[in-house]
Amino acid sequence: MKIVFLDAGTVDSGDVSFGEIRRLGSFKAYHHTSLRQMVSRMRGAQIVITNKCRFDAAMLARLPDLRCLAIAATGTNNVDLAAAAKKKIAVTNVSGYSTETVVQFTFAFLLGLAGDLRKLDQAARNGTWSRSPFFVLTPCRITEIRNKTLGIVGYGAIGQRVAAIARAFGMKVLIGRVPGRTYPMREKIRRVNFDYLVRQSDFISIHAPLTPLTHGLFDGKVLRKMKRGSFLVNMARGGIVEEKALRKVLASGHLAGAATDVLTTEPPPPNHVLLKAPNLLLTPHVAWASREARSRLIHEIALNIEAFQKGRWRHRVA
Repeated sequence: MKIVFLDAGTVDSGDVSFGEIRRLGSFKAYHHTSLRQMVSRMRGAQIVITNKCRFDAAMLARLPDLRCLAIAATGTNNVDLAAAAKKKIAVTNVSGYSTETVVQFTFAFLLGLAGDLRKLDQAARNGTWSRSPFFVLTPCRITEIRNKTLGIVGYGAIGQRVAAIARAFGMKVLIGRVPGRTYPMREKIRRVNFDYLVRQSDFISIHAPLTPLTHGLFDGKVLRKMKRGSFLVNMARGGIVEEKALRKVLASGHLAGAATDVLTTEPPPPNHVLLKAPNLLLTPHVAWASREARSRLIHEIALNIEAFQKGRWRHRVA
């Protein structure tokens, strides 16, 4: 079978191997593929791997040879699953491969905010420390996280690991209910009302998927309800937090700081509202992308393709 990876550059930084996939067929990897290049590059391919290339009904209709679309991610919003099912195109995804990396990054953010590391690093480098009359730079704003309350929105595998580690740090943990979502009684009992979580938490960490219920969940009204001097960490999707509102609450000093690995538009335009926001740690959607996580991802993609070739159902979403 001919196998094509359209955007292998999202996974490969020159430090991982596609050997497991190469053994399954005639394999060709492209670093990046534009919309204009997609059809020509997939011509004759029975199996296509992609991370973020878009496959709507019109695109799928132009691919008569396609039999399996292997998504190199967990999210499937870039594929019209109904159209794929109608054309009998198998669609697979991969979940769980980046959990430990995302959790690690969550605490890098949380501890970085609590320790005010960004400002302290700048002060040490820009001469502020050199001008200090003391061996220590004062005043400095460092917050102990022990006995602070961490509110978690999104309690899947990542949220649960974050909760366990937070408790090891001595933090109090609140698990929030997403407004409008129905929970089994067991889950409902251990989760708190969203408004209560927002008002009581010293730190809030977001790990929920982007859905109609979570889109814009943290709008200006909710952000202003957060404790004055509290912190927000978004490890989920940009659309969950209203970015203009976040900039305003940071500029006003209502929030002591925030951190996000995701934006609504990625990559962002040069004038994106958050690029110059004060007291914000911003990383370019890399919290999932350790070498170990990317190696696990490639391994799982290979297993999904092999299962498809053998007529087995593995991690199928269509």
